[in-house]
Amino acid sequence: MLILQRMATSSSFLSTPLLKASSSFPTHFLSPLKHCVSAPSTEFRALALYRNRNGVSTSSAAVATETQVSTQDDKLKETQKEKSDKLEKVVLPTNESSESLLRIRHTCAHVMAMAVQKLFPDAKVTIGPWIENGFYYDFDMEPLTDKELKRIKKEMDRIIGKNLPLIREEVSRDEAQRRITALNEPYKLEILDSIKEDPITIYHIGNEWWDLCAGPHVEYTGKINRKAVELESIAGAYWRGDEKKQMLQRIYGTAWESEDQLKAYLHFKEEAKRRDHRRLGQVLDLFSIQNDAGGGLVFWHPKGAIVRHVIEDLWKKIHIERGYDLLYTPHVAKADLWRISGHLDFYKENMYDQMNIEDELYQLRPMNCPYHILIYKRRPHSYHDFPIRVAELGTVYRYELSGSLHGLFRVRGFTQDDAHIFCLEDQIKDEIRGVLDLTEELLLQFGFSKYEVNLSTRPEKSVGDDDIWVKATSALRDALDDKGWSYQIDDGGGAFYGPKIDLKIEDALGRKWQCSTIQLDYCKEVTNKLKVNGIRGELCHGERLPKLIRNSEMLKIPLMAVVGAKEVETGTVTVRSRFGGDLGTMAIDDFVSTIKSAIESRASI
Repeated sequence: MLILQRMATSSSFLSTPLLKASSSFPTHFLSPLKHCVSAPSTEFRALALYRNRNGVSTSSAAVATETQVSTQDDKLKETQKEKSDKLEKVVLPTNESSESLLRIRHTCAHVMAMAVQKLFPDAKVTIGPWIENGFYYDFDMEPLTDKELKRIKKEMDRIIGKNLPLIREEVSRDEAQRRITALNEPYKLEILDSIKEDPITIYHIGNEWWDLCAGPHVEYTGKINRKAVELESIAGAYWRGDEKKQMLQRIYGTAWESEDQLKAYLHFKEEAKRRDHRRLGQVLDLFSIQNDAGGGLVFWHPKGAIVRHVIEDLWKKIHIERGYDLLYTPHVAKADLWRISGHLDFYKENMYDQMNIEDELYQLRPMNCPYHILIYKRRPHSYHDFPIRVAELGTVYRYELSGSLHGLFRVRGFTQDDAHIFCLEDQIKDEIRGVLDLTEELLLQFGFSKYEVNLSTRPEKSVGDDDIWVKATSALRDALDDKGWSYQIDDGGGAFYGPKIDLKIEDALGRKWQCSTIQLDYCKEVTNKLKVNGIRGELCHGERLPKLIRNSEMLKIPLMAVVGAKEVETGTVTVRSRFGGDLGTMAIDDFVSTIKSAIESRASI
């Protein structure tokens, strides 16, 4: 006999066997995935959204007729559609896919620093790497305004237009120190002291400006398309990420290979901002998180509640039509239930502390499956009864650090779509296929027709013998093949209790989101990017964050990157250094470039 589990908006499910009913749970039974949160994929594609605009202006000399207005409005819509179609076809490159783009962005950082020092001679330079969508540079200077950004961009355009060569020079440490001292650049002296290798590498922009740098750069500033560069924002940043040190002015910019790429990026950025669910929740009066009640606890307002009601009714209708029985189960249970299920051994860091009620320990539920199995065990079953399908919109509670809470993506209490199928071994393939069909039906209801499928296999920490895992994994693979979906294998990405199928759905902007655990994918993406760049990295999880940090400190790990929902959505990591303490939040490319720079210069971070 086997049990299948499907949860998290029908976009993930697992397969693992269930022993015959007994007085205790088997140690290898199922539990739901982490709550539904999101992880953008590394592919960055801008898709245009069509907006209908009505009305035309008229002059005092003539008034447009209804037919003329309609014609002009149609022409306007047609023009907008042409522009949207053009943007829709633009695929934005990344620093990994285009070395020329990386060189452009790195050179733009230097050109910007040169422009700033020409306009503000007292400004002191620090560091200026390329990052995920552009570049930045930190300056010790008076606070800047948006108006001054325009001046800086104009000076950058002038430098680019001069087509100055980028010249690499190697000098001795003493010579570098002499030159830096002559310029009165104290931060560069500190950077020089951290460089452990000789000779020292310098890059010149013509004969007008230079900086300590290992490269790479474009050959001439004229290789940069001025119309594909834009300065975006100003932010404060502590030197070396240390709040006890000087606050610097950080200027962010974006740079691309063509003007069309820049337009597509800006369009994408604006549309993503417009669709931020936290903003929509307030503007449309759908939900809120009340600080008086506590962080990560969602309050659904009347408008949001009725939307949720309609969605839940649709979910129930579809499940009943497909042979599921609906369940409602308690929000709390004896702590022994979670010990028997194995959650206290494998999932304790995500569970709230236990409560003593009349000398017995109780616990808020982090998952629903022990309840479903209790219902299954309430009476004996004949093989004629199978398959038995049960489903619940179950509210669960997970412990999350306050710093990791983020809108609806990372919360402490939420309701998830959770289902279990009890079936015989020869029924498993058909049941999984049925779940895939149900998943597709639900996703299409909300307009999701494009998705990426992953088959996640046995992790290092798991329960159950090899034969069970082989059968369960094979059943999932056979069902996917039968469905005709292409999929990728995520080696070791399964849950401790069974292999699983994950779907990443594509939204209106072309971004891909996974409705299951996020650290399973995003942390691996960061780790893989480190390895591609020749940097050793290891993924650590399974403990609460303070313990993970303590373990890393005891092992003398030079750098730690902490990831939560906020980091996933913004494509960043929060960095902690063994030597420099908390270094703040960095874009992934910024994190990689900082490490590569330290490696090349044999410096500590």
